[in-house]
Amino acid sequence: MSQNSYTVTGMACGHCASFVTEEIERIAGVTAVTVDVEAGRVSVTSDRELDTVDVRAAVEEAGYELPVADG
Repeated sequence: MSQNSYTVTGMACGHCASFVTEEIERIAGVTAVTVDVEAGRVSVTSDRELDTVDVRAAVEEAGYELPVADG
């Protein structure tokens, strides 16, 4: 089991969190996603180590950004 936390910029509300959660949950191996909109943080639990490139692509697909410093 692996757990990682990422900074996501551009989120402002619960709908933002839903979009980000939905896209990250599509990544193979992801078992849980928790979004803290106020802190701009997303915690991802998975059954394997995730590639940051995949997480970044999912966040961007949702319309937000994962800064380069997070991977």
